[in-house]
Amino acid sequence: MKNEMRVEFDAKSVNEGFARVAAAAFLTQLDPTLDEIADVKTAVSEAVTNAIIHGYESSEGKVTLSCSLDDQTAVLVIEDKGVGMEDVKKAMEPFYTTKPQLERSGMGFAFMEAFMDEIKVESKPGVGTKVTLIKKIGQREEENQDGCGDSSH
Repeated sequence: MKNEMRVEFDAKSVNEGFARVAAAAFLTQLDPTLDEIADVKTAVSEAVTNAIIHGYESSEGKVTLSCSLDDQTAVLVIEDKGVGMEDVKKAMEPFYTTKPQLERSGMGFAFMEAFMDEIKVESKPGVGTKVTLIKKIGQREEENQDGCGDSSH
């Protein structure tokens, strides 16, 4: 069963919580564990925060959150039409930040990679950035049922 949703909101940090909750609420139809919901909320939070802080750099703009569910796979896409990035690979390095004065840790992409099964980042200077987050829901439970996820082996 495929299902999709899309929301657009102002690039204001107050809307980061809305994006987290919207993604989590949409995901519930796959009957995720609390850990899976927390993982997705954290990754969405990081991507939306990056769009707001780095994409628009305090200027007006919109952020789009799209979610699609197909079987047990959730695909979440966070897009901005902000400043974009010259070097995506460099931006994805742990601890790399362009805003140290804002006490940014530079761990946003590392967190997204840690909590999701796959992450794709596309960006063009002056055009914007698109972050695609992919998470398989129910995967760990299946692994535990067949013994593969059991750490005692």
